[in-house]
Parts: sequence; C-alpha cells; structure tokens
Amino acid sequence: MRISVVDVGSNTVRLVVADAEGGVPLPVHTAKWRLRLSEQVKPGDPVPEEAVERLAAAVADASATADRWGAPGPLSFATAVVRAAPNRQEVLRTVHARTGVPLCTLPGEVEAELTFLGARRWMGWRAGPLALLDIGGGSLEVAFGRGRLPGFVASLPLGAARLTHEFLAGGQDPATPDQIRALRRKVRHQLRDAAARIRWEGPRTAVATSRTFQQLGRLCGASPGRHGPFMERRMLCSDLGDAAGRLAALSAAERARLPGISAPRAAQSLAGAVVGHTAMKLTGLESVTLCPWAIREGILLRHIEEGPSWWAEVVRRSDEAVTPPPVPLRLASTSH
Repeated sequence: MRISVVDVGSNTVRLVVADAEGGVPLPVHTAKWRLRLSEQVKPGDPVPEEAVERLAAAVADASATADRWGAPGPLSFATAVVRAAPNRQEVLRTVHARTGVPLCTLPGEVEAELTFLGARRWMGWRAGPLALLDIGGGSLEVAFGRGRLPGFVASLPLGAARLTHEFLAGGQDPATPDQIRALRRKVRHQLRDAAARIRWEGPRTAVATSRTFQQLGRLCGASPGRHGPFMERRMLCSDLGDAAGRLAALSAAERARLPGISAPRAAQSLAGAVVGHTAMKLTGLESVTLCPWAIREGILLRHIEEGPSWWAEVVRRSDEAVTPPPVPLRLASTSH
C-alpha cells in the first residue's frame, strides 16, 4: 500500500509519499513548495486571496505528484497559520473546490498527539517516559507520555513566525535587548504551567521535532541532513542559549549565512531559538534528541493502523466547525 500526506505549514507545503508495508511508513518520494504564508499573514489576520490561490496551486501540484507516485488522495492538513485565520473555512473550501483535495485543520492538541506518536515510534520503548517539544510557525506543541500516546499535551501560541511578527519587527534587523526581554517574558508566561507539568513528570528522554529545531541543532553542531536520518543528533540547552545570543546580534541576511539556517527561515530563527532555549530551561531539559519523525509520520502511522475512516472523520469535523473540538479527534486508544 502506498499513501501520502500533504502538510501546509507556515513556510512550505510538504509532500511525503510512503510505502506502508510492514506497518512502517517508508518514504519513497518527498517534495516541497515554498509559499511563506507566515510572511503574508499576520496573527489574527485573514489569509489574503492571492495567498489562497497560490496555496491551492501548490496543493494541486502536490496531489498530482502523489498520484504519479501511486498514492492518490493525499491526507492533507494545514497548521496554525490557516487554523487561526478568521477566514479559515473559506480557505479550506476554496482549496477543495480548486483541487478536489479535502484540506483540513487539526486542533493544536491533536497535532501534539500525532507528533508524539511519530516521535515515540522513532525513539522506541527504550526511550522511557518521553517529553516532546515542537516549534511551528504559529504554535509550540508540548507533550509527555510513558506509552504509545501522550498523557499530557499543550498547544501554545508561541510559534517562531508569530512571535517574530509580534516582538521582533519582522526579524530583519538585529533585535534590541528590550525586544528580546519582552519576547522571553511572553514565552515564560505562556509556558509556565506546561513546563511545571514536564518537570513534575521527570522524563527520561526529551525530543525536539520541526524544521526550526533541526536548523537550530545544525547551528549548535549537529551533523547535517546529508548524513542520513539514523545519525544521532542531540542539542544541549547551553549550546542553544549561546546560539540565541549569536542570532540576536545579526540581521536576517547575516543569519542566513550561518550553518543550518536557511534564508527563508532566517528572519524567524531568533524567535525559534528564544522559544526553544526558554522551553528547555523551564522544563529542566539539559539536552534534547533531534527526532526526524513528527506529525506527518504520526498521521501516516495512524492511517496504517486504523484505515481511512478516522481521517474522513477529521475532515468532516474540520468542515463543520471553526474550532473542531479536540477530544473526539484524540487517538482512539490510551493504553500503554
């Protein structure tokens, strides 16, 4: 069986086509389309019509590519930039009408659960009690669990693109000390309760997922992606703090010349570093393992395990409600 997933993020539309033999999604093709939605949509504003048209074109291309690779009908979802937009339903309807692909959004808590599922499967049971951090463009997901599924999840409005717009004037020029202090105060305030829960749980292993963490890990000395997904990559809290200081002294153009920091994400890299470092400090995590599996793999795993009916229900609820209730969409089992 060949399946695919399309992930509409804050910067790119990503396609993963995978074979599902043996219960494991093995990628056979990946592709991406750079849209930079976060640069066109400020927090709380609607997605502009031009951006919606470009989004629909990218989803159509992704769907056609998946079909050529033998995986028709991709599981397609959009993250926080679309989820938080006041014209969210209009965006979803337009994409469906233009492409025939039922694009949906997931509640942040469900994103955290599915990301945890992917990370847990990658890390295995030997990882023990597991804490997860995932920085997106619009939100930060935090999760903890001792088994297959998390027992605690939180989705917070601490995405790298969102905070760059809110505190760092778009992230183009070197940030001022006052801007960074205000940003850290915001992160500490929002994270206080979730961080206390993670400290209380006492995880044996901590993982970080997302492109933001991957690029920050490379900046902190982790091996580059060309060495393959099975290379162990870790990042120390102290190294991330040093990296945040380096990024704060540079403009976006200068950050893009650093190892690991891509030009499209250079503007938001400082906010991502501040969020990641503050989250690690507050949760008491001295280091994290950079995990290559996240929400896309979680969706593929659940599709393999439960079949297509669960995704049809996700799409239905996304069509019906502005903010789909998270509880009915939680993973079916809570057993270890």
